Amino acid sequence: MSSVNGWLMTRYTGSCHCSAVEFEVDTDLTTGLLCDCSLCKRKNIIMHRVPKERFRLTKGKDALTLYQWNTRIAEHYFCKYCGIYTHHKLRTRPDSIAVNVGCIDTVNARELPITFAEGSKLSGGR
Repeated sequence: MSSVNGWLMTRYTGSCHCSAVEFEVDTDLTTGLLCDCSLCKRKNIIMHRVPKERFRLTKGKDALTLYQWNTRIAEHYFCKYCGIYTHHKLRTRPDSIAVNVGCIDTVNARELPITFAEGSKLSGGR
């Protein structure tokens, strides 16, 4: 448990497949998010959004590669060694980070209640 602004939250640790990239996130991980934009649909990843101050990249900044498309506002990060998407900065919520719940070994992302984001309606283009 950790304290964020007086609230107790669980600290989760996550990593890419090869462990070149590691992160920590303080949150109440009670829901997952699926987005239907053209990128997220292809990744088929369950994500969880947190305020950016609750996310910390603890290892592997140099192992990350950035992918941007369309408006080039969102920043999607992948390990350049194993290819796993670990997190991204959101286009519609620049104060938040979405983490790949599948990168957190202590959580089964498929057991979380899922909310859906209609990223496909934001704008056209790939």
